[in-house]
Amino acid sequence: MLDSILNSTTTNTTDLTLTHALVTIALAILLGAIISLTYMKTNKTTYTQGFTLTLVLLPIVVAVIILMIGSNVARAFSLAGAFSIIRFRSAAGDPKDITYVLFTMAAGLACGVGSLGYAVLFTVILCAVMFILSRAKFGARKSQQKTLKVTIPENLGYEEAFEEVFSKFGVQHELKKIRTTELGSLYELVYAVTMDQNINQKAFLDSIRTRNGNLDLSLTMAPPVTAEY
Repeated sequence: MLDSILNSTTTNTTDLTLTHALVTIALAILLGAIISLTYMKTNKTTYTQGFTLTLVLLPIVVAVIILMIGSNVARAFSLAGAFSIIRFRSAAGDPKDITYVLFTMAAGLACGVGSLGYAVLFTVILCAVMFILSRAKFGARKSQQKTLKVTIPENLGYEEAFEEVFSKFGVQHELKKIRTTELGSLYELVYAVTMDQNINQKAFLDSIRTRNGNLDLSLTMAPPVTAEY
């Protein structure tokens, strides 16, 4: 019975009618909006308006392209040649963002070929899966990688200056860069540190300050820096 419901909306793309085109485009808009809302709910702090609008519009574009091609082989080859000259200059984004782009393309493709029932079914299932994985924080790390910059006086040995502090708070660390400042009277140390989320950062920084004489100190959320050559 389920197969009959899903397949009942499948039409021959060669028999394109205005009604079929409008229904296809309307469903593509709806599915794109659902996917976009799912993305915003599961990425509340990182999403941008431009990307969410792209998720809404992309299924429509793909569906219209498929409708125009139909079963015409010549059109398909012509379209492939036209798209081959497009170059995207932006760097690849977050893997999750790329997944959402492919998701919307698949939804538009399913609408374009006439499999409207399957388009709705897999959109609902994948959105539910994404919500569940987001709520469960699947794959989330319990530790965070940060960059620690510490200024110390020249008479303080930097090799083991903070080993006791790192050991006390269970902070994994690696000294990435050393440079002199203030005409060589001070050293600036740059560490790549991995900290557990439960660590009291203020207490950790206060312990560092007692060792470096209350000189400049910073802890950033950026990933560890690489050594310069």
